[in-house]
Amino acid sequence: MYKVLIVEDEEIIRRGLMYIVNWSREGCVVVGEAGDGEDGIKKITELAPDIVITDVRMPFMDGLSMLEKTRSIPYETIIISGYDAFDYAKRAISLDVTEYLLKPVDVDALHQALERVKEKLQKKRFYRWEKREGGVASHAVALLMDLPEPQNPYVREMLEMVHKRYASKLSVQQISQELGVSSVYLHTKFKQEMHYTFNDFLNRYRIGKAVEGLRQRDQKVYEIAELVGFSDYKYFISVFKKYTGCSPKKFMEQIL
Repeated sequence: MYKVLIVEDEEIIRRGLMYIVNWSREGCVVVGEAGDGEDGIKKITELAPDIVITDVRMPFMDGLSMLEKTRSIPYETIIISGYDAFDYAKRAISLDVTEYLLKPVDVDALHQALERVKEKLQKKRFYRWEKREGGVASHAVALLMDLPEPQNPYVREMLEMVHKRYASKLSVQQISQELGVSSVYLHTKFKQEMHYTFNDFLNRYRIGKAVEGLRQRDQKVYEIAELVGFSDYKYFISVFKKYTGCSPKKFMEQIL
């Protein structure tokens, strides 16, 4: 999976970006977030993301300065800005920014930008593989290189369970019994490859599904909570606030 870092000083927008996109379906995982350019530099250095989505104007250090100071680290950039200024665009081009989107962010435009960025990343990976192997790689090999799947078969199985059974009760202990594998082993491998604990990933996935339901606007919030696996409505609200920074109602008003 491609690792994504989101750098945005407005928390509601930053959290919105984390949940208006079905990252798993995009073959991506959000490995971190930052609220300003200085923190962004630290996260880029620590997490080595494949894709950085950043605002331009932020406190302490703006997004473009952050990009300038981390040019030695290989990643692709999507800039999201409220400023349609020529100087910003020109400077972004000089920094090899892949995409430049204006706020408010159109979800379809963001998805399209991600597709172009992933295509660019895939070509770079293919080129590196081809140089390393010293020959011409086949199309099949190129496609395999871009598969958004972890290496460990048990982790792949756990992801499949999340995709199919997120609405029901699901835990590492339960999965370990089904697969006949140590729960400690599953927990360790999952965190190594997905950069989240299983419970964290499951809750993020459920909240992502909840956001999809909220976008339809044809069901009550408590109905959506049950559909995505939360039998306790108050707990759902608590988890939703934890990951998005606000209640479902406020999230719909400001983001959707």
